[in-house]
Amino acid sequence: MTAHALTIEGLRVEAIHPHGRTALVDGVSLTLHAGEVLALVGASGSGKSMTCAACLDVLPPGTRRVAGSVAIDGNVRTAFELRGRQVASILQNPRTAFNPVRSMREHVGESLRAIGRRGADARAEVTQAMRDAGLDDPERVLGLFPFEMSGGMLQRMMIALALVSRAPFIFADEPTTDLDLIVQREILDLLDRLKGERGLGILLVTHDMGVVARLADRVAVMEHGRIIETGGVMEIFHAPQHAVTRSLVAAHLSLYGLEDVA
Repeated sequence: MTAHALTIEGLRVEAIHPHGRTALVDGVSLTLHAGEVLALVGASGSGKSMTCAACLDVLPPGTRRVAGSVAIDGNVRTAFELRGRQVASILQNPRTAFNPVRSMREHVGESLRAIGRRGADARAEVTQAMRDAGLDDPERVLGLFPFEMSGGMLQRMMIALALVSRAPFIFADEPTTDLDLIVQREILDLLDRLKGERGLGILLVTHDMGVVARLADRVAVMEHGRIIETGGVMEIFHAPQHAVTRSLVAAHLSLYGLEDVA
């Protein structure tokens, strides 16, 4: 059955230190629908990436999720049930996501084993996913090592692995930050196309309001670990309500010599 919505409810993450605890994510609740891009925006350190990591139980040492749940169509799921099955991840720097001494074929094999997929059908699906992700010669690419590939190729490979998982939702954490402008545009176009063709729900973590304007359907703004404003992308750009949102939009507009948001 196709999933229709992923719901994060009451998520709280704390850092544990000698003097006590500090909330890094505090009471975050969001719903991501199939076939939409929900942009999670805010300044560095506002809790965007931590929110995604907490949902999938991949938090850094010294932090832990102390409250909250993640549900698929109303059914609460564990992080193990979500990772690679209901939610696939696309990371900021694709070069750090691949073992430099293992070929793409080895990475694909490991990914398939992790989700219990094998056989000729799985291999054929890998080939198709790579083509869908813009890798036109899958057999050649599978023989390559990460150091033989550009950042754009590695990002496309990561997207292909996300497609092979058949996960209905993707967490894309700053997926274009380390790419040049032309490749950034190509990756954004690719994600937009896949959203439409496959009905994927994409949680897009970014601080780049240009990326938000290009790709997002809805926007959630974070500040100090909390969601302070949500709305449609046009609403956020043309009628932001919170001072932080106005600052983000104004900073973006200033790049083009436009007036600040009132």
